[in-house]
Amino acid sequence: MVEKKKTTGKPAAKKASVTRAKAPARPKAKAAKAAKPEAPAPAAPAPKPPRPARKAAPAPSRPAAAGLHGLAPAAGATHSRKRVGRGPGSGHGKTAGRGNKGQRSRSGYRHQRGFEGGQMPLHRRVPKRGFTNIFRVEYDVVNLSDLERFGAGEAVTPETLAAARLSRRNRPVKILGDGQIGRALTVSAHKFSAGAQAKIEAAGGRCEVIPR
Repeated sequence: MVEKKKTTGKPAAKKASVTRAKAPARPKAKAAKAAKPEAPAPAAPAPKPPRPARKAAPAPSRPAAAGLHGLAPAAGATHSRKRVGRGPGSGHGKTAGRGNKGQRSRSGYRHQRGFEGGQMPLHRRVPKRGFTNIFRVEYDVVNLSDLERFGAGEAVTPETLAAARLSRRNRPVKILGDGQIGRALTVSAHKFSAGAQAKIEAAGGRCEVIPR
């Protein structure tokens, strides 16, 4: 007897022969290059037009005259005031830079000029010598050499001396004998030195003392 082979439930799938279609052959690169038309040669660039001459820069205009409304302090000349008592974040809070206790921490603290906390102040511990006369009279000094600018026979007064910038107004004038004088002048002043009076009179002039 011949034994029959057992078959499985699924029939054996037959291998289907799949034939892939071949892609069409690409044309060769040389043939493609030969097929392209040749590009035309680039045209020569057109010549640039000449650059126009530069115009002269206009003269700087004078700034407009500033008025009183345009005045301001220089940068950095002014500063904001110190704000105190504005909390710990400000750096000057709580005691506001006055410290904890003492006379200077209280409100209304004042001291006299030169006060040094109770110790002997400087103006009392330095030695003193001499004195200053508070009733002294200061004169504007004019020498005889300064009177050479005036003409012969001209009257010289404190007003003419002040106009010539030899003295100041509202100040007494004293004539000193430094220099020589060669013309006769009538000099009016508040005070004369003996040498100045002698030289003025020797030149034919006259001295007039103005009472103070």
